[in-house]
Amino acid sequence: MPLKEIADRRNLLHRKSDAQTILRHAIEDVRLGDTALVSSFGAESVVLLHMAAQIDASVPVIFLDTEMLFAETLAYQHEVAQTLGLTDVRVVRPDRAGLLIRDSEGLLHQADVDACCTLRKTEPLQKALAGFGSWVTGRKQYHGGQRTDLPVFEKEVGSARIKVNPLARWGRDEIAAYMNEHDLPRHPLEAKGYPSVGCWPCTNRVSDVSNPRAGRWESSAKTECGIHL
Repeated sequence: MPLKEIADRRNLLHRKSDAQTILRHAIEDVRLGDTALVSSFGAESVVLLHMAAQIDASVPVIFLDTEMLFAETLAYQHEVAQTLGLTDVRVVRPDRAGLLIRDSEGLLHQADVDACCTLRKTEPLQKALAGFGSWVTGRKQYHGGQRTDLPVFEKEVGSARIKVNPLARWGRDEIAAYMNEHDLPRHPLEAKGYPSVGCWPCTNRVSDVSNPRAGRWESSAKTECGIHL
């Protein structure tokens, strides 16, 4: 069956399902193949990671360390993985030879932010996802932009994989309520005005929390790093 049809059928099946049911299906459905959860360990990431840990703490979790992350994010990644008991967190970094050739001084983001994201995020993730039939993301419709019409299941463009977005229909209130209910650790930068946390050169504080991604690539038309394009 074509992957697009599989995704469409799963969307119909789970049109009223809660996020936990969707995530369990993604992890256990053999038709989707082996599944990995890709997490930035950002301000909202702990919700999906906690759900995954309740289903199967050994689910592969891919964490992209671009080598330009905030120190707080790296510390938070260790804290969350230990707190939730996740046993297969795979820290993926950019190719060393690629960095030496294309960004030896770590300044590529100043000249070409898209090329920097490709080198430090897109390419490493594609290598890490080799062998997986599907992957889970934490994207949500309320983030706006290209995510406004985000489906729960989608065929990944240009690959033989399906992406699953269990929290697609969740809003800020649901995220906060879940964190409070389960007493989950918060990203230390959230309280300092960072509702969305990426690489430090391209992430700023925001005053308008109604747009949580406003601090990413500020004063630029760029809204996505590229791993979802």
